[in-house]
Amino acid sequence: MSYFGEFAALLTAVFWTVTSLSFESAGKKVGSLSVNLIRLLIAFLIYAIYLKITRGMFLPMDAGLERWLWLSLSGLVGFVIGDLLLFQAFVVVGARVSMLIMAFAPPITALIGWLMLGEVLTPMNWLGMVVTITGISVVILKRSKANGSARLPRLTSAYSVQGILLAFGGALGQGAGLVLSKKGMGDYDAFASSQIRVLTGIAGFTILFFIMKRWKKVGEALRNTSAMKRITLGSVFGPFLGVSFSLLAVQHTQAGIAATLMAIVPVLIIPPAIILFKEKPNWKEIAGAFIAVAGVALFFL
Repeated sequence: MSYFGEFAALLTAVFWTVTSLSFESAGKKVGSLSVNLIRLLIAFLIYAIYLKITRGMFLPMDAGLERWLWLSLSGLVGFVIGDLLLFQAFVVVGARVSMLIMAFAPPITALIGWLMLGEVLTPMNWLGMVVTITGISVVILKRSKANGSARLPRLTSAYSVQGILLAFGGALGQGAGLVLSKKGMGDYDAFASSQIRVLTGIAGFTILFFIMKRWKKVGEALRNTSAMKRITLGSVFGPFLGVSFSLLAVQHTQAGIAATLMAIVPVLIIPPAIILFKEKPNWKEIAGAFIAVAGVALFFL
């Protein structure tokens, strides 16, 4: 039995781990909105060069109108709407609660995949999804020091309904974007399909920047050499390799399985956090990581 799609999804998670660290650092310097647009512009140029070398054309002009429509819709839902809702959720309820809700993107993806594509997961697949999400949730809800004592963040009415809905919208956007990609792509080249999604993302963010009058911020970001190095690195591993391998994953396995394996980024970030930032993980993070890995293993049994 071939597990190409599953391995592509795991590689996607590795790529997104690199891009998460790069964009987090760049975002602190120049703002997340500027990073979002610049990363897509850089990725588009990389795609153009790569596809000219591999397919002999800068743009996927052989994709056909229907494929362009589905993949463009996927890019709009996933890159623009989903990301904007998630970033706003970060502001309203914080990154930790937002990422906890985003951890439930896999079952949302599986449901949309069933409704749109008729994909059915096996009981073992569902078990693997539940175990993996449990491990991810444990890692995200790690204990944090507060007034000298460790306590868990409480998921109560203290968190605004608006923030919770924004984060859920981000998860829905991610899941819907992935399934729409699979429907539109078919057996077409994954990198060319990704370029169409990126192009739509650029168009969406360009309109947004005109509405918000944020072009000055983009100019400041482009002149920040330190931030641009990080954005460029993140663009290679995120919108180029990460997005393309995510499409390879859904092309070769069910969308719900791919989404689950790609969701283990919070677990994969632990080793670089220890090595690069000298952070000390607590037992909950380590236990959560082992649980998530066990869940991933179930997909390969």
